[in-house]
Amino acid sequence: MTMASSSTRRGWGFLAPAVLWTLAFFVAPFTIMAAMSLASLEGRELVWAISFDNYHKLFTQPFLTKAIWVSLQITLTVTVISVLLAYPLAWIIAFRVPKRWQRLVLLLSILPFWTSYVVRSYSWLLVMSREGVINNSMLSLGLISEPLQMASSRLATVTGFVHFFVMLLTLTIFANLVQLSPNYRRAAVDLGASSWQAFRHVILPLTMPGIMVGAFLTFVLCIGDYITPQILGGNNELTVPQVIMMQLGRRGDFPLASAMSLVLMGLVTLAYIATARWLRLDRI
Repeated sequence: MTMASSSTRRGWGFLAPAVLWTLAFFVAPFTIMAAMSLASLEGRELVWAISFDNYHKLFTQPFLTKAIWVSLQITLTVTVISVLLAYPLAWIIAFRVPKRWQRLVLLLSILPFWTSYVVRSYSWLLVMSREGVINNSMLSLGLISEPLQMASSRLATVTGFVHFFVMLLTLTIFANLVQLSPNYRRAAVDLGASSWQAFRHVILPLTMPGIMVGAFLTFVLCIGDYITPQILGGNNELTVPQVIMMQLGRRGDFPLASAMSLVLMGLVTLAYIATARWLRLDRI
């Protein structure tokens, strides 16, 4: 046995567990789900026959099409708002907070991650309810004459998502900002650029990898989330994960749920393709 073949076999030995794990827990379930999406449910009987009726339903039945649009609207809104809030926060931590305090500030920033996701969602439900902190405060100040309906709405869902994802984006953007040399900005200013021009043409392009990595993670986690829309949305506007759970729990329609899951994965894939040029972790 040559040295090269021995090294090759040893390399495959190290690689085999990861390959088997991927085959067992991604490729096999994905194949089964894809095959299931081509089946159909007739009454209570599952018919294994190649059919694209489930995909046809997704784009012809209004409540299914609306669920896709609602998911996209909420996800894009959350992503944009989170980026706009996280960038200034990351900038302040990176360039305005003394280095000896940065770790403490970052620790305080990730405190929301220490709380259960379900607990955070229910906390926002209590805060935004008709008798919650916000309504009671505005009533006591005379700003409103009767409680506002904030819970069980898209506003509540977006607020709950933003509360979580702002911190995630802050971390990815901060990691990018601290790697920038201050000489970039100084060089731009020396060449006649204003502070805004230096930021727009130098700093912002160099921090796009951090922004896009955080935005992509936000998109993926948000569009596939079931808990926050279910708790804070109040079933007034159903998202794709909620409709999938309804098909599974109430109708037992596994083929239609599988088709919706594949469409959801398709949307995530399109988001990845759109941001792929920035999604190199070695640039963050």
